[in-house]
Amino acid sequence: MIQSIIKNVKNAPHSGHLASYIPALANQSKDLFAACLVDERGEILTFGDVDYLFTLQSISKVMSFIVAADHLGLDRVLEKVDVEPTGDPFNSIVRLEVAEKGKPFNPMINAGAITVASLLPGDSVESRVKSVTDFISKVTGRQHSVNQEVYQSEIETAYRNRAIANYLKANDYLIGTVDEALETYLQLCSIEVSTVDLAKFGLFLANDGLPLNENTKLITRKTAQFSKALMMTCGLYNTSGKYAATIGIPMKSGVSGGVLCTVQDGQVEHLKGHMGIAVFSPMIDEIGNSVKGMDFLQQLSDYYKLSVF
Repeated sequence: MIQSIIKNVKNAPHSGHLASYIPALANQSKDLFAACLVDERGEILTFGDVDYLFTLQSISKVMSFIVAADHLGLDRVLEKVDVEPTGDPFNSIVRLEVAEKGKPFNPMINAGAITVASLLPGDSVESRVKSVTDFISKVTGRQHSVNQEVYQSEIETAYRNRAIANYLKANDYLIGTVDEALETYLQLCSIEVSTVDLAKFGLFLANDGLPLNENTKLITRKTAQFSKALMMTCGLYNTSGKYAATIGIPMKSGVSGGVLCTVQDGQVEHLKGHMGIAVFSPMIDEIGNSVKGMDFLQQLSDYYKLSVF
């Protein structure tokens, strides 16, 4: 059945748009599509352009939150950023003006992620970014780096994010300078991964911090728990509630077209138990979620009954 779902999704007419507000992302092919599923035994299913590398964009918010929590402790991070959904666009500044003392509502929106970027270990932008790329590499089993073309494209058009960072600094939520926090955040968004990498990360979360084929957890169960809860309630921008109800698994999307998913217990074909699922298709809707990616996940969850509800 999964082959039929893939065929239906790939053959559907194009809708949505490329994330052209980041000029480098406007060059992606509209026809790209990839999906990967991996279970706790290492069994894997791949479809489409799984070797294609794309940038994490907002998916990096999950990784940076985990690294900051591991470095400072979860309680210290939660002093700087809350875990409440907003119902607003990911780049909104409105909630900073109405929240008590301007505290970011959660780490999955830009304000929260810029704050978290300033909390990462290291005394420079390069060392903070490296703390995250090294962590991702431990989970995926291969090296990761920043796509400099995408990063330059983002930093040159970061007017709204700079405004958010200045507001955060004015309210004493950033460690270091505005430029350091912003550069760190945008480099994290520009880290390259494949769909297979993302699926392995989804499995890592389903395993409460245990990478595939490893015996030692990299993070605490509590950090994994908070990360999955944030993905479920805040991971799909201001459609998180809709997709929690209709798909029902923790997910985090990015405007490059990727979606990271984690399944605590399920069965898809011969895969079963804990699973990581990732999908990539660069055409996004007006909210910022991959159109064909979400269509695939909707059909997959419906047929294989993956929802936790």
